[in-house]
Amino acid sequence: MISEAALKVIDFLPDKMVSFIANKLIDSYIEKYANIKTYGIEKLKDIKSPIIFICNHLSNADGIVMSRLLKNYNVTFVAGIKLTDNKLTKLGFHVAKTIHIKPNSADKEAISKIVNTLKQGNNIMIFPEGTRSRNGKMIEGKKGLLLMAKLSNATIIPMGIWGTEELLPINDDNMTSERFNYADVNINIGDPITLSSKIEDEDKSEYHDRLMKEIMTSIAVLLPEKYRGVYSYCKINDNAE
Repeated sequence: MISEAALKVIDFLPDKMVSFIANKLIDSYIEKYANIKTYGIEKLKDIKSPIIFICNHLSNADGIVMSRLLKNYNVTFVAGIKLTDNKLTKLGFHVAKTIHIKPNSADKEAISKIVNTLKQGNNIMIFPEGTRSRNGKMIEGKKGLLLMAKLSNATIIPMGIWGTEELLPINDDNMTSERFNYADVNINIGDPITLSSKIEDEDKSEYHDRLMKEIMTSIAVLLPEKYRGVYSYCKINDNAE
């Protein structure tokens, strides 16, 4: 992994040079450490923008792996603003376009940017749980996703990822010290979902809760059972075993 000293030097380099270095470094780490298998990529063939890609969240490597997979889909990633304080994760923002959002709050400015990005015909990648799972199991998704889908009329593409928790394990004490390891990484892509028509005239919290369960379930069914967490009641998908 890149050293602390090198990370400090990078801070003083021009953005274009940092982007070049970051892409080369991250590509080399993924090529060296990750054995990536993808299922269902053919489902993206005829999907038109705008698209909201959604996925469970296990590691800081999730965004890196997804940015490579979706490099031809003009994707802007949604990431917690606290990641900008870390020199290592900050490198990832030079690899993919990013909108920063304040976690656990109604960040109207960020949501407005996300919706405008979608309305312009671009695509978004978001991890609706809002944080990385500390035990590999899914946690409840944030309902801000419903508003984004309603205002943009975007198609939602669910994706399930596993193995990145071994590729780049979480270190809550010092995120900069997280290190890549050899790991098998699997990505399972689900069927498209259109929710805008369902949401349009509904304003009941209970109804929105049910919609969020449907959305998060669409991710959970793509995962092996041990990763499904609060959505463990989901039907088993053969590709996730």
